[in-house]
Amino acid sequence: MIATLAVTSIAQAQTRTPVINHREHRQEKRINRGVHSGTLTRNEARHLRGDENRISRDKRMAKANGHVTRAERSHLRREENRTSRAIYRDKHNDRVR
Repeated sequence: MIATLAVTSIAQAQTRTPVINHREHRQEKRINRGVHSGTLTRNEARHLRGDENRISRDKRMAKANGHVTRAERSHLRREENRTSRAIYRDKHNDRVR
C-alpha cells in the first residue's frame, strides 16, 4: 500500500508543471485586460490565445508519457517567454479597437 502511494506520488511529481500553469493563467489575464482596456484588438487577442492554446497542447503532449523532461520544460518556458513578449508588443503597438 505504501509503495503504491510512493510510486503514484513520484509519477505525479514528474508530470506537474506548476510554474507553467501559473504563467498560463497570468498571461490569459493579461490578454483579457488588454481586450477590456482596448489596447488589444480582437485579432491580436485571437492570435495570442492561439499561442496559449498551442502551449497547452504542447504541455499535454509532454505529460503524455508520464514524465516532463528538462528539455520539454525548457521548450515550454521558451514558448511562454515568446508569448509574453508578443502580449507586450501587441498591447503597446498603438492599435486600439
